[in-house]
Amino acid sequence: MSTDLIINVTHYETRVALIENGTVSELYIERSGERSIGGNIYKGRVVRVLPGMQAAFVDIGLEKAAFLYVSDVYDNLEDLEKMMMNSEKNEQDGEILQEEAEKIFPMELHIEDRLQEGQEVLVQVAKEPLGSKGARITSHISIPGRHLVLMPTMDHVGISRRIEDESERSRLRELLLQIRPPRYGFIARTAAEGIENDKIKAEMDFMLRLWQTIQKNSEHSQVPSLLYQEPDIILRAVRDLFTQEVDKLIVDSHEKYEKIVEFVETFMPSLRADVKLYEESEPISDAYGIEMELQRALGSKVWLKSGGYIVIEETEALTAIDVNTGRYVGKRNLEETILKTNLEAVKEIAYQLRLRNLGGIIIIDFIDMEKEANREKVFNSLKEALRKDKSKTNILKMSELGLIEMTRKRTKESINRILREACYYCDGEGYLKSTTTMCYEIFREIERDHEALFGRSVMVTAHPEVVHLLYDEERHRLEELEKNLKARITVQADQSLHLEQYDIYAIS
Repeated sequence: MSTDLIINVTHYETRVALIENGTVSELYIERSGERSIGGNIYKGRVVRVLPGMQAAFVDIGLEKAAFLYVSDVYDNLEDLEKMMMNSEKNEQDGEILQEEAEKIFPMELHIEDRLQEGQEVLVQVAKEPLGSKGARITSHISIPGRHLVLMPTMDHVGISRRIEDESERSRLRELLLQIRPPRYGFIARTAAEGIENDKIKAEMDFMLRLWQTIQKNSEHSQVPSLLYQEPDIILRAVRDLFTQEVDKLIVDSHEKYEKIVEFVETFMPSLRADVKLYEESEPISDAYGIEMELQRALGSKVWLKSGGYIVIEETEALTAIDVNTGRYVGKRNLEETILKTNLEAVKEIAYQLRLRNLGGIIIIDFIDMEKEANREKVFNSLKEALRKDKSKTNILKMSELGLIEMTRKRTKESINRILREACYYCDGEGYLKSTTTMCYEIFREIERDHEALFGRSVMVTAHPEVVHLLYDEERHRLEELEKNLKARITVQADQSLHLEQYDIYAIS
């Protein structure tokens, strides 16, 4: 399988696309002035403690106060080690899962015993602000490098679950245990596989010096203040995505190319030859199909090759995905047609989750299947299709109604929410009242003000489409209303009005 990492740089926006076999599988966008804050470390102040929610709000200098859960300030290293050992099966390149901590000590922690209003805390952004919610933060710092993740608040050594060779896992574990300082935690990332001991030791020393600098700056910094900022999207992509599995890294900016080469020569010289500068006249986004795939990712309906389709709808709390046979009629029988459509949809769903960066609760409504064996086949296919996903997923068995409930770890906004905003016309509803409904609302409003309008001249201003219907199909009802009110009703179109807006007033 060929894999390319494409970086498109403009002065207003940077796009990073991971392309597998000619298809955009992951897409990251960062706009100038909107740099990601995920992974940043801040010195903040507790502004409110909420015992009822076992959480606190912390001012870290953002527009909204950040949210800190009680288990994210827990400081019992023995229990944390226990949590880490239990969660090692869920490790993903240094990702520490909050859910594991909550399983082990859900009722023993008390936020009011650990934090007080006005207290200064050192925290890291674990989840960026999403929608109306502020950032989620943690006091369990983790600083990712190319090969290692430093966890200065946890006495733990872990190995990425993506390193499958047992002898290599043992080598890395023994090395980390031997060279790390006491009470410091480290996780070997996937990129550490096969890396020489001295390179890992050099990176560890660098990360320890970085942490000491952060601590020193914290002692003298005001509150709130930024102590450590994650690299920009380009260096993060090189650090986290540019692995031995990637055939080429191609960037269309000479300036960024030089910076990438400098970074690669320092931390991964073996990959230097795979870094290429794109100099063709055709825009790189068009040449690699990124623009076309981006437009496809914004649509709610995605067609399948067989003629079936899936519909993806994002809401505030969850994402709903509906599978339909569409134009596909099959060849043999209904159950086989449904199974084939569902299995084809599984691959597309797994792909769209990564491409759109959908997270949180996800409900998938597959087409109902009668046979339990077929439901099991679709469920297993979905689990297999999600194995490539770098984000943590949790999938529940398919119900008899054909529903699969799953979660996908979300740390930042989806592509849809980055590139779009709620429609100012329908206020994000997705639907408008029909012109007929608006006509009848106007009639009811006039009838409601019967006493004030009786015997007077009445002016109604509304959207042109509503006015057209009032004068056309609803004309007889308007005349009947005039007769009952003993009034003259004049209707006037106003192009500036929203379809659902109107004004009624007496003019004499």
